[in-house]
Amino acid sequence: MAIVCPTVTSETLDGFSSQLQEIASFAERIHLDLADGVFTPNKLISLEDIWWPAGLVADIHLMYQAIDPYIDQLIELNPNMVIVHAESSGEFNRVAEKLKKADIKIGVALLADTPVEKIQPAFDLIDHVLIFSGDLGHFGGTAKLDLLSKVRELRKLKPGVEIGWDGGINTQNAGKLALGGIDVLNVGGGIHNSQNPRQAYDKLKAIAEKY
Repeated sequence: MAIVCPTVTSETLDGFSSQLQEIASFAERIHLDLADGVFTPNKLISLEDIWWPAGLVADIHLMYQAIDPYIDQLIELNPNMVIVHAESSGEFNRVAEKLKKADIKIGVALLADTPVEKIQPAFDLIDHVLIFSGDLGHFGGTAKLDLLSKVRELRKLKPGVEIGWDGGINTQNAGKLALGGIDVLNVGGGIHNSQNPRQAYDKLKAIAEKY
């Protein structure tokens, strides 16, 4: 069964708080985007400013070029998981081991052109793989369903790994993604740009729970 994980993506404190408050009453797990303006074309809210209500399971998606300088701050926040990019710089094994020692899961995001083979050497350390089909640092993007081929490759390497999707999810493709093996549907614009975010979430959740 796939789950729907609302995403928070904002360049401002007000926008971050508004989006978070919009989903806090119904979300069970959330996905918080951070972007440094180096790895990404724009900069999102700073790591120092993020927060979430007690009781919510929070994953932090770190779209940063350099990972290492921020690990201690991330550990202090104690999220459910930290997702870094395979294309970022840094010593992944050291970062992963440090997070795991703090009982924080480690995920790796793959941009559309990045092959699964890039992360194969570290697969024993990886809890989650995020297939990224969106626009870095922004809501939206297109759900490129041909990227589902990566799911099959990932399942061969590590059958039990959790697989997420980020980018372009809506009621027309959520079922195809879930049927294709996606465990976590990270949805931003499909919820926040709706006239009724709760209703949009409920519709996506109903679709995701069929698979």
